[in-house]
Amino acid sequence: MKITIQKQQLNESIQDVSKAISSRTTIPILTGIKIEANSTGVTMTASDTDISIQAFIPAEIDGERIISIERSGSVVVPAKFFVDIVRKLPASDVHMEVGDQFKIVIQSGSTEIQLAGLDPEEYPLLPRLAENQTLSMPSEVLRSMIRQVAFAVSTNEATPVLTGVLWTLDSGKLKFVATDRHRLSSIERPIDCPPELRFHNIVISGKNLNELGKILPEQNTLIDIVVADNQVLFRTGNILFFSRILDGTYPDTSKIIPQSYKTEAVFAAKPLADAIDRAYLLSREEKTNIVRLTTAEDERSVEISSSSSELGRVTEQLPVESLSGEPLKISFNSKYILDVLKVTEDDSIRIGFTGAMSPMILRPADDGGILHLILPYRTTT
Repeated sequence: MKITIQKQQLNESIQDVSKAISSRTTIPILTGIKIEANSTGVTMTASDTDISIQAFIPAEIDGERIISIERSGSVVVPAKFFVDIVRKLPASDVHMEVGDQFKIVIQSGSTEIQLAGLDPEEYPLLPRLAENQTLSMPSEVLRSMIRQVAFAVSTNEATPVLTGVLWTLDSGKLKFVATDRHRLSSIERPIDCPPELRFHNIVISGKNLNELGKILPEQNTLIDIVVADNQVLFRTGNILFFSRILDGTYPDTSKIIPQSYKTEAVFAAKPLADAIDRAYLLSREEKTNIVRLTTAEDERSVEISSSSSELGRVTEQLPVESLSGEPLKISFNSKYILDVLKVTEDDSIRIGFTGAMSPMILRPADDGGILHLILPYRTTT
C-alpha cells in the first residue's frame, strides 16, 4: 500500500472509527485500525466485537482529489499511537507506505514516523446482515431519542440487559425504554416506515448508543437502520456503525407507570433545575443525594430542601406554574431529577405524584411522547 491523503479527512475518519477501540480487548489484532486502499478510496475499520465502525474516504469529493493511490493494499495500524500521531502531523498531506513485514512509514512535511503494523488477513470480517428489516429516520430525531433515555441505563454488569436501551417498533411508532430499577426513561416517536415492519425486545448497549450519537451528522440527514438477529447496523453517509444486540429478555416495565396522580405540578424547567442543584450541593456532601419537596397550602409554590448533619440545611421556596391535588411531602434522589432536567428541551415540566412512596412521573409539559419515572426514597423525617 502506498498512498497520499489529506490529513483533515484522514483525521476525521480516524476519530470516528476509534470510538470502537477498547483497551480491554484480549484479541491483539483488535487494538488496531484496519486500513484498506484501492482505486475508489480508503476504508478504515475498528472493532471490539461488541461494536464495529467502518468509515470510507472516497478518492475524490466534489471533484477534489482527496487521495492519491500509487499502490493498493491493506494493513492494521496500532490505534493507540496512530490516532495521536495523525492529529499532530505538521502538514496538510500525509504519505503512507507499507513495506515488508507490514512496516508502515508515515511522512508529513519534514516528519517521518515508522510503525510496526499487523497482518490485515487476521482482522475479523464485519457482519453481513440481511436487510429485510430496515427503516430510515432523521439523524436529529435519533440523536434526540438517544439523549432522552440513555442516561437511565444501568451501570451494573450483573444484569447486562439493563445496561441497554429497549427498542420497540410497532404501528409506525419507535419507542426507546431504559431503566436501572431506580428510574426509567422512555420516548416514542412516529417513524415513516412500512406498516408491517415491527420488532420487539431489541436491546442495544447504552454505551454504544452514546458513541453513535457522537458521530451522527449535525445536518439532519437520513440514517438507515438495519435490524438483524444479533446485530443492528446504522448507516450514515460513508460510515457503517454495527452494534451487537444484548442477550436476554427486557423486563415488562409498563405495569409500574401510574395512570393517574394524586398531586400534579407544573414547573418552569430552569428554575426547578437551579433550585434542586443548590439543594444537591448539601445532599452530595451527605453522600445521599436526598432532596425533599413539600407542597405549600397556597398552591403557588413548593419548598425544596436538603440537609447535612455536618454542614447545615438548604431551604428554598420555588414558585410553580400550577399545582393541584393533595398536599405532599416526598424525598428523592436529586441527581436523578437533574439528569432528567439536563435533557429536557421544553421550558416547562409537569410532575405527577401518586404518594410519598410511589413513583413520580416527569414529562415535558408540551410533549406526551417523553416520560421519566423516578422512585422516591423512604426517609424518617
